[in-house]
Amino acid sequence: MGTPDCTDHYQTPLQRIVSNTPDLAALTARLAREPRIGLDTEFLRERTYRAQLCLVQLSAPDDAACVDPLALPDLKPLAQVLASSALVKVMHACRQDLEVLLPLTGLVRPVFDTQIAAAFTGLPAQIGYAEAVRRLLGRELAKSHTRTDWSRRPLSPAQIEYALDDVRYLLPLAARLQEQLAHLGRLDWLAEELAALEDPGALTIEPDNAWLRIKGLRDLDPARARLARALAAWRERCAVEHDRPRGWILDDTLLREIVVQVPRTLQALAQIAAMPPGLVKRRGEELLAQVRAAEVPHPAPPLVARARPDPVKAALVKKLGAVSQAVAAELNLVPEVLATRRDLEQLADGRRDGAVLRGWRRAMLGERLLAAL
Repeated sequence: MGTPDCTDHYQTPLQRIVSNTPDLAALTARLAREPRIGLDTEFLRERTYRAQLCLVQLSAPDDAACVDPLALPDLKPLAQVLASSALVKVMHACRQDLEVLLPLTGLVRPVFDTQIAAAFTGLPAQIGYAEAVRRLLGRELAKSHTRTDWSRRPLSPAQIEYALDDVRYLLPLAARLQEQLAHLGRLDWLAEELAALEDPGALTIEPDNAWLRIKGLRDLDPARARLARALAAWRERCAVEHDRPRGWILDDTLLREIVVQVPRTLQALAQIAAMPPGLVKRRGEELLAQVRAAEVPHPAPPLVARARPDPVKAALVKKLGAVSQAVAAELNLVPEVLATRRDLEQLADGRRDGAVLRGWRRAMLGERLLAAL
């Protein structure tokens, strides 16, 4: 089947804002009859932990609309459509959208992510929506409202048009990509990758694991690692409780300095460079409680010097990288789609639980990497 036309057919006269319950019910009833719909969101999270959902854009082959969640008392009709297993939701780079929608409408499934699909055809792994539309559909999208405050009302006609463009081309884009992947025999790759997006655990952060996302906390002694974990978990819980960004509770730089210096008194805490006096006053005792809970010995052990790169490991990673590059060239893929440097480093360290040793990646690359070890 050929790729749908995406010129006038997708410049629908039905562009509108849905801001009341009857219109939402009518729209979702209409969308529920489709096999696929386009989906995108606009949200803000600069001042809050939880993102504020400001707009939901939806498209069908001959219709497109913006749902205004700020004006609607109940998103249940939308949630039912987004959770329908009979209706594929086509999105681009969907992870953040799924995170934002999860607490409001529940898990969105099943999903077709055009960014992932594009990567499997040989396009850049992080290709943007506008660039994918340009390359695959030959359409140029406006960029004039990329910095819009989507929480402000009313939205102008130009803003609505910009928002609708974000979903207007998703269905023809998905059709074009599916056609190409079928020709390449890679639809199974895509299905495997998309199935991972249906795990709600991948869209949330457990407080005890929050420290793993903070840069600069590698090579810690066990006591300081406990402290880093305790501080990050405390910060995560505070951010959730007060609905404030993590950095407003305690930024990463100060968190790392507390881990390094291990202050045990308010005075020592206050002497950390760039430590705001107000933070010591408001949260000082809570921070010191995390130090005590981590049971860091007194005096704290010397900092572990960053080890020099192991030349044997470095050579092995380079060898694995060459294998990965060669396979990527054979498959006409960007190498990072097959394996990241971290994947290769973990293999060199003896770990055998990485993504490169699962599913299609193992078949295409993983076995050859194991043979090269």
